[in-house]
Amino acid sequence: MPRATLRLTTPHAIAVMGALSPEVGREIPRTRVKLTRDDGDIVLEVEASDLGSLRAALNSYLRWIEISEQISDMVGEQDG
Repeated sequence: MPRATLRLTTPHAIAVMGALSPEVGREIPRTRVKLTRDDGDIVLEVEASDLGSLRAALNSYLRWIEISEQISDMVGEQDG
């Protein structure tokens, strides 16, 4: 099974985790996603039944992370 693990360092980790948490709870066909924090970083683990599913899930999560970051920057929100 293809899998990918991404570690993201951001001053907006709490806001990004909050934005992504509802998505992690949803079922994505042929894909399992785990989202955790480790030493203040966000750790995103994606496992899929095939490369196409892995690519699609990664694209979605990376897009959501980017949007969450942009919104946090606009409102000036940083983890304390």
